[in-house]
Amino acid sequence: MDGAQKYQSLCDQMVREQIERRGIKNQRLLMALCAVPRHRFVPDQISHMAYEDCPLAIGDGQTISQPYIVALMTELLELQGGEKVLEIGTGSGYQAAVLAKLAQQIHSVERLVSLAGKAARILAELALNNVEIHLGDGSKGWEAEAPYDGILVTAAAQKVPKPLLDQLANKGRLVIPVGSRMNQDLEVWQRQDDRYFHRSVLAVAFVPLRGELGWSLKDWEESNNW
Repeated sequence: MDGAQKYQSLCDQMVREQIERRGIKNQRLLMALCAVPRHRFVPDQISHMAYEDCPLAIGDGQTISQPYIVALMTELLELQGGEKVLEIGTGSGYQAAVLAKLAQQIHSVERLVSLAGKAARILAELALNNVEIHLGDGSKGWEAEAPYDGILVTAAAQKVPKPLLDQLANKGRLVIPVGSRMNQDLEVWQRQDDRYFHRSVLAVAFVPLRGELGWSLKDWEESNNW
């Protein structure tokens, strides 16, 4: 078995045992996860760990989320194929790659130049041309392309930033971790005209959302004691 076949086998096993077995049955999503080479989005020295059931460090204090969490957050957007989606926190680019297989247009905002550049290069090499990466403060969304049918946030906010709610299209969905360093819930918000409805899905652990409407490093560290 060559390298490509080995990674594909690991990917298929990941989808079967970590994701489908945990109750995610959306076939479009499962096929997308099988089609995205997760090992391309992690540092070379840990590429052998890319398909394991855990988050992994990708540098600059950031992580690539556990495969199941990527799948769950994506499923919660309920994508049909024609949507415009905003991702907050490009990170490795893996979540954007999965979204790109399921929606028409992806806009992803990253505050770190090094991560944005690396993700853009990998996405281009994989011919995922429906993803645009923007450098900026993701806590304020990306107003230039609003409204969005879905918004997915890959870092924990102390509370939901108002610009993200404002940038949702009617009936659009926002998936976001909310809470402190030690106590976060994954929330789903949906817009109905000028009203918003939300529910909590499960407890999660994410790095902090940074920016004007996100966590300061000092407050994040102190939240450990709240």
